[in-house]
Amino acid sequence: MLEIAIIGAGPYGLSVAAHVRRMGVSFRVFGRPMDSWLAHMPKGMMLKSDGFASNLDDPGNEFTLGRFCSERGIEYADSGMPVQLDTFSAYGLAFRERMVPELEDKFVVSVERLPDGFRLQLEDGEVFTARKIVLAIGVTHFAHTPASLASLPAEFVSHSYAHYNLEPFKGRDVAVVGGGSSATDLAALLNEAGAKVQLVARQPLVFHNKSMGKSRTLWEQVRHPRSGLGPGLKSRFFANSPEIFHAMPESYRLHAVKTHLGPAGGWFIKDKVVGRLPVLTGYTPERSEIKDGRVSLRLRAEDGTQREISTEHVIAATGYKVDVERLKFLHPEIRSSINTVESTPILSSNFESSVPGLYFVGLAAANSFGPVMRFAYGAAFAARRVARAAAKSSAKERAAAPEPSAMALRNN
Repeated sequence: MLEIAIIGAGPYGLSVAAHVRRMGVSFRVFGRPMDSWLAHMPKGMMLKSDGFASNLDDPGNEFTLGRFCSERGIEYADSGMPVQLDTFSAYGLAFRERMVPELEDKFVVSVERLPDGFRLQLEDGEVFTARKIVLAIGVTHFAHTPASLASLPAEFVSHSYAHYNLEPFKGRDVAVVGGGSSATDLAALLNEAGAKVQLVARQPLVFHNKSMGKSRTLWEQVRHPRSGLGPGLKSRFFANSPEIFHAMPESYRLHAVKTHLGPAGGWFIKDKVVGRLPVLTGYTPERSEIKDGRVSLRLRAEDGTQREISTEHVIAATGYKVDVERLKFLHPEIRSSINTVESTPILSSNFESSVPGLYFVGLAAANSFGPVMRFAYGAAFAARRVARAAAKSSAKERAAAPEPSAMALRNN
């Protein structure tokens, strides 16, 4: 039986695989490498994370984004210089080639539980068993479209996750709903692509400040220390102490994940949005319908004021909501056995769910380990903790397994 199966090949899945590989246990890892970044984020986008906070993780910290850029002659800075989407995607692919050559570009279509592990089936029909499974599925299954938009026919509404190439929107009317980085990035890039775009957000737009470099005073460094989640004492804690965050009361953890680092665009996108395209803030979509071949979108302000806009297409840049019930490749018995809070898995200090041997990393682990799990920066802690725990657990199980009898050996 295989020791560990890793499902997912983004920053978390590749980082976990790199660590498991070094430990010498049998493993397989599945997924399209960097798929979310290569196929589901708009071309031309830039990461909010600083360069130093955008590394995938390997045991020796040998292959960082900075090293990749140095080898390829790509301009790079630890902070103050946005990381291009294409650069980060290429780095992830290079990390795969160098650190995880075993990656299989296949999807796992079903997982069932066995007394001593799991049975997995691949899209090509292959079936095999594994003692442990690490789900590093990122945001793939969790795109969230508000009910006020979800009832529209598919040709009139889509989620931001569906768009890499924006050229088909050239010359078309598009309304982007949302106020975070996905919304502001998408609106700016659509505008540059020649779309007639307007942005609708519940709150006034917020943009992060430019990363603070070495020129800060000592007092500024103390008050607003740099971290993988940006400057600030809270961000420093959330970035560097996920194990302590896990020990905090559940109510605190849930509130922190919901409120820290709320919707905000990157500092570099502000000038491409403000004053460049129509922005309606303070409005929430209340109802949508098709009128004369266009989307009629009714909006409501907090004071009850209503207004209506008409557009050809609506893009919901409304983020992601984890819900284990959306993981249909997991057998219903497994899904029903996962203890959850607000539909997200409750995880041990080693990222293990209530189903023994089933681990979650990345976005699905945020309510247990904090906002850092929403970013690539969290991959280092998750990969090291999960790989060590899963390998150790498998070793104990093998040691405890009874020796096969002489009769069994003869029969085999």
